[in-house]
Amino acid sequence: MDAYIAKAAEFARPVLDRLRSVVHEACPQVEETIKWSMPSFQYGGRILCNMAAFKRHASFGFWQHAQVTDGKARDGMGSLGELVSLEDLPPRQELIARVRKAMALIDTPAASSAPASARAAARPVLRTPADLRDALAGDPEAKATFYGFNPSARRDYIEWIIGAKRTDMRERRLTQAVAWMAEGKMRHWKYQAR
Repeated sequence: MDAYIAKAAEFARPVLDRLRSVVHEACPQVEETIKWSMPSFQYGGRILCNMAAFKRHASFGFWQHAQVTDGKARDGMGSLGELVSLEDLPPRQELIARVRKAMALIDTPAASSAPASARAAARPVLRTPADLRDALAGDPEAKATFYGFNPSARRDYIEWIIGAKRTDMRERRLTQAVAWMAEGKMRHWKYQAR
């Protein structure tokens, strides 16, 4: 997410930073991830909200927009409309209240009464496999990058490596992962906004 914000247009960076800060303040358990090439925030294994930067505006949207905004129609620019400066954001306390309302919607029994196959369970933190730890120990840049990642970004690499069916494939993925991390790249760096 840091890389996404850093590559955003200059006007959008403070807007995205403020939104990110407010989401973390309202929901300390939030998990950051990149979905559909934009920063997304998950809570309890479900999407809470997301944000994006474009050439001339930024946007922020709640996954359960209608319930969080009391039925306000979505205008194609997310839940807060077109954002071009910090002045376009609602007051901090109002935004915190909306994030907490979105959290409550996820926590409600109605939301969790869906069949288990339809519910996304909170994912436990994966342990770093020994071969990845050993490979990272031999490359300080890659190690610093990996341990600097948020849990989702580390999970992306771990799942990719342990998902290899053959030993030779796992070794190739391990080598590639360390090379990418030495360059400061996330697992899905090719799909991130430039």
